[in-house]
Amino acid sequence: MIKSIEKFIDKMPSLPATVSRVMEICDDPATSPADLNRVVGLDPVLMGKVMQLINSAYYGRPNKITSLVRAIILLGLNTVKNLALSTAVLGNLSSGHANDILNMDGFWEHSLCTGVIAKKIAAASKIDPKRHEEFFIAGLLHDIGKIPFTNCFPQEYLAAISSSDMNRKPLHQVESELFTFDHQIVGALVADHWKIEGAIKDAIEYHHRPEEYEGENRQLVYAVAIADYLSLYLERGFAGNRYPVEPSASIYDSLGVSFDQLESMSNEIKNEIEKARVFLKISQ
Repeated sequence: MIKSIEKFIDKMPSLPATVSRVMEICDDPATSPADLNRVVGLDPVLMGKVMQLINSAYYGRPNKITSLVRAIILLGLNTVKNLALSTAVLGNLSSGHANDILNMDGFWEHSLCTGVIAKKIAAASKIDPKRHEEFFIAGLLHDIGKIPFTNCFPQEYLAAISSSDMNRKPLHQVESELFTFDHQIVGALVADHWKIEGAIKDAIEYHHRPEEYEGENRQLVYAVAIADYLSLYLERGFAGNRYPVEPSASIYDSLGVSFDQLESMSNEIKNEIEKARVFLKISQ
């Protein structure tokens, strides 16, 4: 079965050269906004999305920004990198059978909520504000492994969701039982195909098993694990899993946050989701 998934992923379009170049430039500590301006300026679509984002309700700036380099300075290199990445990923993720199985509106609602909560956790944990957008993007993309699943095995995956529901078991456990692998593993394969490395790939691969993670990106992996659970608890959207496993107390403790603290922010989270819809709309 994994071979069918691998074949499907191999046929998925690669990330555009501009996006790869943007990621490469942004990962260079010596990069300046002018360097990024030269690359983004050659891609009219990405340039348009950067300008859309800086002038959107997501940032709520009082005056319209018309200069690309000014937009890059105000957004920051990491935000531009993550916008380029999410635009490429969401644009290349063909839903196919996924809309019949998952309902993509509900899927992206859940993903968006997870991203917003992960970003809130980053702020509550006093993580460098420059990294907050990375937490948002990791949450937004954490379930991408479900898309190849639903396209390759639509009926079987529908049966997995039904079994999860009837037996009150987490969906990723049922996936492992029926397919011998789960959407975390498939998501990691997608990340490899698109050369998404580091913290975002780790969150995709470990968000249901953060206790097993031993890499250097614990804060982001743990934040996405908690955010995924809280998003499901708050019933924002639906990604096929009604019975998630709550991360252990040690995961919360390591980030210096509590479930009650995050739950008390639910109204604030709802407002942030409404604002963040603009980001999702721009990226898709």
